[in-house]
Amino acid sequence: MTSLNQAMIFAAGLGTRLKPYTDQKPKALIEIDGVPMLERIILKMKSIGIQHIVINLHHFPEQIVSFLKSKNFFDLQMLFSYETESLLETGGGLKKAAPLFNHSEPVLVHNVDVLSTLDFNKMLDYHLKNKALVTLFVQKRKSTRYFLFDKEFHLSGWKNMITGEEIKTANTPESMEALSFCGIHILNPAIFNLITETGKFSVVPLYLRLASKYPVFGYRDDNVSYLDIGKPESLEKAGKYFRAL
Repeated sequence: MTSLNQAMIFAAGLGTRLKPYTDQKPKALIEIDGVPMLERIILKMKSIGIQHIVINLHHFPEQIVSFLKSKNFFDLQMLFSYETESLLETGGGLKKAAPLFNHSEPVLVHNVDVLSTLDFNKMLDYHLKNKALVTLFVQKRKSTRYFLFDKEFHLSGWKNMITGEEIKTANTPESMEALSFCGIHILNPAIFNLITETGKFSVVPLYLRLASKYPVFGYRDDNVSYLDIGKPESLEKAGKYFRAL
């Protein structure tokens, strides 16, 4: 049975929404109830058997590397994708990190500032069952931007509720459901050979482009506890959550 063995953590961001906490340290090392966000995610990945983790770095990268060294890299294989000159966003960061993965196994991709009770293995089973190129963890919750899905949960579009901007795939149906992306996705490594975009770009237009030709699915589970640790007030909420466990 296929299992998840490799993952990428997006940890290069400046953490501007978490200022002033990120003025002197990277977002990844901001603590929630005494434990850095990055550590919580790594330990969850390790608990299901992931052995190989790629982390992209830009903001205070030396602090992240020093922290991981102090933990003996959690006895895992860790590689770093440095975005030294400028941030490449999620799509550009993924493309730059591509050579660091085994291209014969699925890749779990996870934002460093989201925490959840999502069962990664259940999501992987769904991903493999659908023979998906990409599977996106989504929920029905309030957001300013939504992915749009048809009734089979194929990705069919994207909409910004503030600007009204909308992107549709070539096969967009009339009826679609708007769901919020939770910053966790599973990739078939075949995607690396399909990325033609260059420089700095988001995974959003990349996935929408590929969804016109390839199976890009949403994996919905509204029962999963989910926290976006993007703002100072969310840190307090997250701390209360973990103290209550």
